[in-house]
Amino acid sequence: MANVIVIGAQWGDEGKGKITDLLSRSADVVVRYQGGNNAGHTVVVGDRIFKLHLIPSGILYPKTECIIASGTVIDPKVLLEEVDRLKDLGISTDNLFIAETAHITMPYHRVLDRASEDQRAEHKIGTTGRGIGPTYADKSERVGIRVIDLMDEKRLAKKLRWAIDQKNIVLQKLYNLEPLDADAIIEEYRGYADRLRPHVVDASLKIDAAIRERRNILFEGAQGTLLDLDHGTYPYVTSSNPVAGGACIGAGVGPTCIDRVIGVAKAYTTRVGEGPFPTELHDETGELIGQRGAEFGTTTGRKRRCGWFDGVIGRYAVRINGLDCLAVTKLDVLDGLDEIKVCTAYELDGQIVRDFPSDARAFARAIPIYETLPGWKQSTSECKTVEELPPQAKEYLKFLADLTGTPIAIISLGASRGQTIIVEDPIHGPKRGLLRD
Repeated sequence: MANVIVIGAQWGDEGKGKITDLLSRSADVVVRYQGGNNAGHTVVVGDRIFKLHLIPSGILYPKTECIIASGTVIDPKVLLEEVDRLKDLGISTDNLFIAETAHITMPYHRVLDRASEDQRAEHKIGTTGRGIGPTYADKSERVGIRVIDLMDEKRLAKKLRWAIDQKNIVLQKLYNLEPLDADAIIEEYRGYADRLRPHVVDASLKIDAAIRERRNILFEGAQGTLLDLDHGTYPYVTSSNPVAGGACIGAGVGPTCIDRVIGVAKAYTTRVGEGPFPTELHDETGELIGQRGAEFGTTTGRKRRCGWFDGVIGRYAVRINGLDCLAVTKLDVLDGLDEIKVCTAYELDGQIVRDFPSDARAFARAIPIYETLPGWKQSTSECKTVEELPPQAKEYLKFLADLTGTPIAIISLGASRGQTIIVEDPIHGPKRGLLRD
């Protein structure tokens, strides 16, 4: 039995979808613990591509139970569209369960998100405009609409009329926008309630039962460590806690229930949206990495900024999450480069800094200090074992493992399931010796 958390060790978009899909083969239950439809996982199975935003990737395995837990915020329209797309592809969602205490993203959240971002002008954060931040804000202000409210028609109507009256004042007075129609929204969401009702459960209780039955549970989050609300590059962060500790809060389980934490990191670094990015490349190499890595967001299609692997944020992710091992993705994107740089420290105001600075202004001034490694002038995409990798690729991976102080358990060499090297079982294997001295 193992209860495992999978987290992003960079700014999100690390390829968690593929890794969670891979690990879901051994999971009885997959739990999505935070975030909303502002993030997405892409899973390639044969010639089929699945783009998932709210539903855990374990849904592709018929016997795996998938739970959207309380820490997630749910846009019912998006969720049901996702259910319908999966149905059209022959994928059942009978094993999908939704926490009755999860909060609901409403139309006014989306409008407020876009209006607020537009008003920020040069101070934009780079949100997706999906209403995630305002949904979490209402949750914190204790005026949110939860799934349990959605299931009660009278309660829903009462709470929505009050909420929409309040939001309309803001929309009209602050943003000079048209008011929303409360009756239309109430009617729309009644329809969503009817379709979602069979999936609604006490998620914490259901997860606890699975733990007591000693079933394998995989906890997956959205985004990545550097986008964490408390521990990321604030204010250019998301509105929840993608770090490993957020899994316990979002899923409603105690920390002593967790057996292992796996971090997912690209063999380089990417970032979407605004905010400092010390190793960002503004040259032909950066463009090449972006093209070869198909670096466009699953949810928004936005172009991702690309740069060299940053060992400072890598070590930070290990510390903040208590990582037991790493899954390194997209190693194949670096195939053919003459040389590859890795950031080992920063120069900050004339000093050498090896730890991540918590002050965003200081982080913006950080100058990367690089170590240059030789590239491998051949393809890795067909390699099936570590031994088949070019010597320079093995040295590169070992360098990353030593730099972050964390063993590498999985190496991904492409989008498909088969383009993966399992160095050692990341769930049940030892926590040492995986491509690291």
